[in-house]
Amino acid sequence: MNAFLVITLIGADRPGLVNAIADRAAAAGANWLESSMAQLAGHFAGIVRLEIAESEAGKLEASLRELEVQGLRLTIERGVAQAAGASLRSLKLELLGHDRPGIVREISSVLARHGASIERMETMCESASFSGEPLFRASIEAHLSASAAPADLQAALEALANELMVDLKLEAAAQG
Repeated sequence: MNAFLVITLIGADRPGLVNAIADRAAAAGANWLESSMAQLAGHFAGIVRLEIAESEAGKLEASLRELEVQGLRLTIERGVAQAAGASLRSLKLELLGHDRPGIVREISSVLARHGASIERMETMCESASFSGEPLFRASIEAHLSASAAPADLQAALEALANELMVDLKLEAAAQG
């Protein structure tokens, strides 16, 4: 039987942080399944999902904890295998518009009200190419349950896009 470890990490950015985790995972025989990491405001932050034999999971956790003395803060949680055959629909949302406070709150609120669960979200602020004005960009992958109404969600997101004056691209695809 295998265990799934979900590890969040944050620390002052420096070379070798990913390698330190990868070395310990490989030494324990863990499989690196997925991750998302970034340098943010001088800190390195990330999340990693590893799969490892249940009998080795405790040893890997202890090995990873040794990195905390080097200033890396870790949270390690046991995860579960992803359920196969769940009747979910996939949704991809791309948004671009002038930056202002509250955009993430408003988008996530609409998604939550319509039963969408965010699987992955990436956001960033960048300068517009000609004006230099701050632009907000978001890429969101979400799942809708079989009972959710995609047309209602789409209408609500389009209404929000008009209110926020942002460009919205929405793609839905059946899954499972």
